[in-house]
Amino acid sequence: MRVAQVSIAVSAILAVVKIWVGLASGSVALVSDGFESSADFITAALVLLGLWVASKPADRDHPYGHGRFEILVGLAIGAVLVATGTAISLRALEERNVVHHPELYAIWPLGGSIALKFFLSGAKFRLSRRSGSAGLKADAWNDLVDVLSGSVALAGVLLSIGWPARLASADHYAGFVIGLIVIFLGFRVVRETVLQLMDTMPDDSQMAEIRQVALQVPGAKGIEKCFARKTGLRYHVDLHLEVDPELTVRASHEIASAVKNTIKAELKWVEDVLIHVEPYGTL
Repeated sequence: MRVAQVSIAVSAILAVVKIWVGLASGSVALVSDGFESSADFITAALVLLGLWVASKPADRDHPYGHGRFEILVGLAIGAVLVATGTAISLRALEERNVVHHPELYAIWPLGGSIALKFFLSGAKFRLSRRSGSAGLKADAWNDLVDVLSGSVALAGVLLSIGWPARLASADHYAGFVIGLIVIFLGFRVVRETVLQLMDTMPDDSQMAEIRQVALQVPGAKGIEKCFARKTGLRYHVDLHLEVDPELTVRASHEIASAVKNTIKAELKWVEDVLIHVEPYGTL
């Protein structure tokens, strides 16, 4: 949440500076990048809201917790990015024949933005892997694309300044490319979050980890079935555990409880485990 708060402040400052300097210097690419930073402000605020709601404990009406709200935030971020990218591209195309001669000082906000966003994207990717936050991961991709879009804008400004007679429209087309980049990122984020909402299983290595940890517990003979679905920051696991059919119900329950506690203790990305006990070695 602290990273999201820092991201909100950085995005707000960058948006104001880029749009103001872009208008003053006559750079369409810088103004486009400024509006993209405005969208960053919105997405960072959504991430903060999502993390706040997702951190609420489970209650009677939400026994699995509130984590899915954080996934919905990731979906909203993708939609905002697609809309923003479309608006940026269309605006750049509409003004492609309007001649602008950007001033050289337009490059400084772009250089600062590239450096800041590169740092923020790395921090968010690391934290998203540790926390399992879909919204934070979406915002990390957003920041990484900001680095790319800022570089495109910088190239467009420099080309317009260096060769004004031949490449006066480079600044406009850089704005158009920035919009396309943002649209691509938006669809990528939407795809990833929709897969999570559809209860897509984690990758094979993670499923293998669950089985490996479960079978370490004494008395666990085998695993008939194992499923997992993400409900926000972590996964809920459904596991069919095979035990000695001659054991009492109490003994089987103790093994199942030990398996559940071991998985939750060793795999920090698992929120809860629901275990169904099966007799081992029977058809």
